[in-house]
Amino acid sequence: MKYVYPAIFKKEKLKDGGMSYGVSFPDIPGCVTCGEDLSEAIAMAEDALALMLYSKECKEEFIDEPTEIGWINPKEDEFVSYVACDTLEYHRRNSKRSVKKTLTIPEWLNEEAIARNINFSQVLQEGLKNKLGIF
Repeated sequence: MKYVYPAIFKKEKLKDGGMSYGVSFPDIPGCVTCGEDLSEAIAMAEDALALMLYSKECKEEFIDEPTEIGWINPKEDEFVSYVACDTLEYHRRNSKRSVKKTLTIPEWLNEEAIARNINFSQVLQEGLKNKLGIF
């Protein structure tokens, strides 16, 4: 699923004199993150939003509709921007679960690969990623 939610970005001064951006989502309680600069804050916001919404999808919890951006009144040191995420893509990038596959190869190829200590799973994964253009 693809989602777009408004996020509140707040520029904050750090104790060491540096700056960071805190990010929160009014429609997703507990969904907060930050970044050292605006670019990192946006990337972290996308990831945090995807994690929270993916978790809700897995638990079959209700997901609130996003508030219209114009209805949010940021404080003086804040601004509001939309953040988009794709929970399917998030799942693909973060899933560590493996599935078992059965395949057939010629016997001579199997014997040669075993003799050279080839990891069949690794070769298949590398080949599939290459074929799919996933790096």
